[in-house]
Amino acid sequence: MIYLAIGFPPAAKSCAYRMRETANQFVNAGWDVTVVTIARESWERDSGVDLTLLDQVDPLVRVVELPLAREDLETDIRLYDEERALRPNEWVARLRVRQTGTFPEPSFGEWRGALEQAVLDIHRNHHADLLLASCVPYVNLAAAWRLWEDARVPYAVDFRDGWSIDVIEGEEAFSRDSEPGRWEQKILDHAVSLWVVNDPIAAHYRTRYPDFADRVRVVRNGYDADSSPGRAHRPDPGSGLVFGYLGTVNFTAQQLETVLSAWRTAREQEPLLANARFEVRGHIGNGAGREANRHAEILKQAEADGVHFGGPAAKAEVASVYAGWDAMVLILIGGRYVTSGKVYEYMATGLPIVSAHLVEHDASNVLRGHPLWTGAAGLDEEALARSFVRAAHMAVGTGDTVHAEAMAHANRFTRESLMTAAVRDLIAQLASDRASGTNPVGATVPAEKPIVTGGTAS
Repeated sequence: MIYLAIGFPPAAKSCAYRMRETANQFVNAGWDVTVVTIARESWERDSGVDLTLLDQVDPLVRVVELPLAREDLETDIRLYDEERALRPNEWVARLRVRQTGTFPEPSFGEWRGALEQAVLDIHRNHHADLLLASCVPYVNLAAAWRLWEDARVPYAVDFRDGWSIDVIEGEEAFSRDSEPGRWEQKILDHAVSLWVVNDPIAAHYRTRYPDFADRVRVVRNGYDADSSPGRAHRPDPGSGLVFGYLGTVNFTAQQLETVLSAWRTAREQEPLLANARFEVRGHIGNGAGREANRHAEILKQAEADGVHFGGPAAKAEVASVYAGWDAMVLILIGGRYVTSGKVYEYMATGLPIVSAHLVEHDASNVLRGHPLWTGAAGLDEEALARSFVRAAHMAVGTGDTVHAEAMAHANRFTRESLMTAAVRDLIAQLASDRASGTNPVGATVPAEKPIVTGGTAS
């Protein structure tokens, strides 16, 4: 299998965990897997690098790193030409036009040629029986299509959040007769399967493409079992309860201010929270945006309220970070079409969870029934303050029985079990298509245990 997975480890992106588990489960099923991603140096100017993410990549997974990078994220001004230095807005506008000239996707469209050539070269040297394209970027679809056109290699698509839907705003991102719309239609007309992360997004695609509805699969992100600390310690209100947020700080400054104001109010009203701390861990924003500076200022100003920003945490540190907390604060953007992988990991801590997101959010669907969830309070400051208070009482008053119920709720969503089922179903669909003659002429499905050769390469 060729796996187009831009964001594969060691990229410090939330999608890296899903990609890693996908590759590993195909190896476990007996497949040769070659991952195509971009050079790790490119992630240093984007989301960052976490080398510990590589520890659990199966050594049989081959990794091909292409020398691609986002030109607009370059921060070394010595590399700027005169136009970019003197007229940056005009430079970016012309860059976007150039990038979308070969594929309708800003920032990534120009990668089309390199991605297409990469999959052709890999297939030429080591025959592929399947290509799986994980998007974003959506330009991966052009490479999947090229290999299908040239070699009739079947392909499946993992949209995760979807392309033709704006999951943040909850509306159509583009029409079916637009250039992206024609690409999406063409790709799905011939895809073996389409994966998305939740039911609302699946419903969007089943409605948009009714003839393809039975091939749309919900493959939730889940969590890595090794990130769960279990019940590591008992809360100690005397020394101060500790609330925590771990994840990219990619929400608006206004949302952060609302959460911290609610936290301040809760500390003033509830004795259990009078000496409590709120620790924020993770990267602030992506790339070199100015918004990151504003978030840093807000967090700094909140230190008097027991708020501490501890920076990013490597994957290997996650369990120990969670083990030091007494309650979790789930701050998310978007609404009913957004889940976020963090909701699963937060549940697996077995700690009380304060939701700081819209009420109509898919995370609410996942959390419903969790005995240590304070409920969907929305982004109302007073309601959030009450949630903080409720979580404090949960933290000190939860017995072993309720904790066990919380862990049972979370255990349904381990990433390994979810992806094992998804890979098994995709392989079965591919075999069924071949048997019925649905697959393109010349496509083959490997034997149950094909010969695996080689190892990890960069």
